[in-house]
Amino acid sequence: MKAYWVALYTKIQNIDNLKKYAEIVTPIIKSYGGVPLIRGGKYKVLSGDDFLRTVIWEFPSFDEAKKCYNSKEYQDGWLIAKDTSERHMQIVEGFNIE
Repeated sequence: MKAYWVALYTKIQNIDNLKKYAEIVTPIIKSYGGVPLIRGGKYKVLSGDDFLRTVIWEFPSFDEAKKCYNSKEYQDGWLIAKDTSERHMQIVEGFNIE
């Protein structure tokens, strides 16, 4: 079953830090099978909170998504933006209706 990282940013104080973080972690995430589905872009809030940025990555499995997030390489990359960004981050397992 596929799994997804869902990151909803509530604060971005330094966009350059966030860009550098993204440059560094993208190949790391891809090495765990991650595929970017949403990285910012045009949006419209229909109800609930307005998040500054939404990022969704698809992974081949829940375990791979967890391994990537917990990896030293990813965590080292996140340190670049961690102090100047706040986000809600979760891993969600997909489902199959067939």
